Amino acid sequence: MSDTILPGKPPIPLILRRSARARRISLRISQLDGRVTLTLPKRVAAHEAMEFAREKEGWIRKHLAARGADIDIAVGAFLPVGGLMHEVVPGTGRQIAFDDGHVAVPGAPERVARRLAGHLKTLARARLAEASDHYAAKLGKPYSAITLRDTRSRWGSCTAEGRLMYSWRLILAPPDVLDYVAAHEVAHLAEMNHSQAFWQQVQRIHGDYEEPRAWLRREGGDLHRYRFEA
Repeated sequence: MSDTILPGKPPIPLILRRSARARRISLRISQLDGRVTLTLPKRVAAHEAMEFAREKEGWIRKHLAARGADIDIAVGAFLPVGGLMHEVVPGTGRQIAFDDGHVAVPGAPERVARRLAGHLKTLARARLAEASDHYAAKLGKPYSAITLRDTRSRWGSCTAEGRLMYSWRLILAPPDVLDYVAAHEVAHLAEMNHSQAFWQQVQRIHGDYEEPRAWLRREGGDLHRYRFEA
């Protein structure tokens, strides 16, 4: 795998990935992070992939524009918490506080993003543990552990050993979406598949799940636009 640049305004980073199974050059734009990946057969030269990208430049830029730009978290930025937008403002004292559409973050401006990310992860762990406990009790099967990650390919997972993993960014989503994901993963404690029996378990412990599931498919990718890197 290698990186290159498609020139223009702005320049677009491209990831070139070779695959023994690829029969032709293919192009993919991740809706999660906007990464543009070109997959090419092993014997195809890199310059051919670049020519392909230049031919598709209009399509690439159109789709990146539709996705929207990434948002760097700092004082003055807006981000959703629990599905409601909050403006990041300077705070006083030692605690991060939410009030009337604002999240006040004390400390040096260059540390705001990192402090807020840590606080959101703490909130996410508490909410996801609460939801997991609730649905595990309704299912009648305990889980063994919960971990949080910043995953891009999935919102949660459940292992055969009963370990639940969630994306901490679920705390940014509406509460019913977080609850649905918790119910979904807990249901795997009974059914390690996506069979009809699995969805019946989700329905039994959660109730109707179509609306939060649809929201996650439609809006979930936007939660990855918020950047907390220093």
